[in-house]
Amino acid sequence: MGRIEILKGPSSSMYGAGLGGTIQLIPNKGEFNKVAIKGGYTLGSFGLQKYLLQANLGNQTNSANIIYSNTHSDGYRENNELDRKIMTIATNHFLNDKNQLTFIGNYIDLKAFIPSSLNENDYINNPTKAAFIWEKARGYEDYKKGLFGLSWQHDYNAKTKQITSVFTSFLDSYEPRPFNILKEKTNAIGLRTRILSDTKLFDKFLQWTIGGEIFSDKNAYQTYKNLYKDFPSEEGSVQGYILSDFKENRTYFNLFLDSKYEISTKTIFSFGLNFNYTVYKLNDNLTSNNTDFSGDYNFGSILSPKLGLTHQVSSNIMVYGTISHGFSPPTLEETLLPDGLINTSIKPESGWNYEIGSRGKIFYNKLFFDLALYRMNVENLLVARRTASDEFIGINAGKTQYNGMELTLNYDIIKSKKIKIVHSNSIVYNDFKFKEFIEKNNDYSGNQLTGVPKFTFFSQLNFESNIGFYAFISYNYVGEMPMRDDNSIYSDKYQLINTKIGYKSSENKKFQFDLFVGVNNVFDEKYASMLLINAGSFGNKAPRYYYPGEPINYYSGIILKYTF
Repeated sequence: MGRIEILKGPSSSMYGAGLGGTIQLIPNKGEFNKVAIKGGYTLGSFGLQKYLLQANLGNQTNSANIIYSNTHSDGYRENNELDRKIMTIATNHFLNDKNQLTFIGNYIDLKAFIPSSLNENDYINNPTKAAFIWEKARGYEDYKKGLFGLSWQHDYNAKTKQITSVFTSFLDSYEPRPFNILKEKTNAIGLRTRILSDTKLFDKFLQWTIGGEIFSDKNAYQTYKNLYKDFPSEEGSVQGYILSDFKENRTYFNLFLDSKYEISTKTIFSFGLNFNYTVYKLNDNLTSNNTDFSGDYNFGSILSPKLGLTHQVSSNIMVYGTISHGFSPPTLEETLLPDGLINTSIKPESGWNYEIGSRGKIFYNKLFFDLALYRMNVENLLVARRTASDEFIGINAGKTQYNGMELTLNYDIIKSKKIKIVHSNSIVYNDFKFKEFIEKNNDYSGNQLTGVPKFTFFSQLNFESNIGFYAFISYNYVGEMPMRDDNSIYSDKYQLINTKIGYKSSENKKFQFDLFVGVNNVFDEKYASMLLINAGSFGNKAPRYYYPGEPINYYSGIILKYTF
């Protein structure tokens, strides 16, 4: 990755106006006029081994970044082995003064065994074990997937340009689970274009972007009887007769507008609009069961506006306020019932977000702060319901209210030519509640939202020196969170400390190296890295809520780089 940008909440109209926000992964497309190769090796606990090869190829008008990585881990738990190979190519090409092409290709080959979740007794006393049925079935996921995109930028003049992208992706997956075996193939293709311009309106600067995108994916999936119980073997799962055979076409269409208008030299007004239309079509290819689940379904058109105001209080401090609407359509799995029928009662999440905040630098520009206070009212929140042994469907949860505070503080303790020490902190307070949620005879209204801690805190101290030594130590606190919608059971709070030290040579040399060692979970804290909320209890067995996190573990590595 070249960098990662996070747009929190439905703050952007250009990327689908998702309620949770947007994460942009911007690839490193290589450096121009530079040719270099890099290799790395990491060795760690639980059989971790990772190999990395990277090449930068660049001249005056073309650059390319090519990366191959190979990761193996035996895993902390039983039935937890992982093998992953990744190949990524990102390139940039200046055709002339007005035209530029960018290409990215990513291919992943992964096989990961699944230990699944544990009940409380096993989580406390035997966290390395796998869930009994997943271990007997030797459940795993084996897939190959790829993503490819080509983007063309054309500059009409110094103030107006157009960016058009075509992209495609594929997935070929095989996943034996205790209750069935899933085969899945997905192929997707899409087109996105936008025009960006700077102009003037009433002698004030106006920046605007207008565009649209359409993409469609075809998903073919079959489930088969898992015969591991009838035909026990060391290999675990055995594929039996077919249970279902579906093909689903999903089409998404977005139109968007985003603009910024300079009311004064210190105040900017922003306005955005997103229009979405999503449609699903399901074909049932299994006719032997005399039931045809084929059908069409769409969520209708959704219009999501955004309004914002930003004011520069001083040269180093700004304040802002936004009102925005967002939505999140259900995933494929959430649109289907266990028998494969489209769930026509499912609705997309939608809501309004109200946010005020401030960011800037104080104390002689040594302390950077970013404060956000928000309230988001959501209708039809999608929550998971367990219907059988490890099978889930999505249901809507009425109305939910999110009240929150996020504060980031980064302080430059020392910033000189010889030494740099930076202290970074992130504090988050979440007051998320079901406002109206009645399911059958259960009223969860007023309860805390399941699976979300009220308080989290992250702090990290970074050290760098001009002679090559560097280090960091981080502290992460996660508060307790409800594991059921009725708030009858809470997880334990936990805190983790990670650290890393290393030594690297000067970046000005042709041959460079980086040696490092690290320790995760320094004080061997017992914690659940993930929770299975609303876990059911079947056959008089205790519900399995917990995915055990790794205990103290170590890693070390070396990276070598040569620039020609």
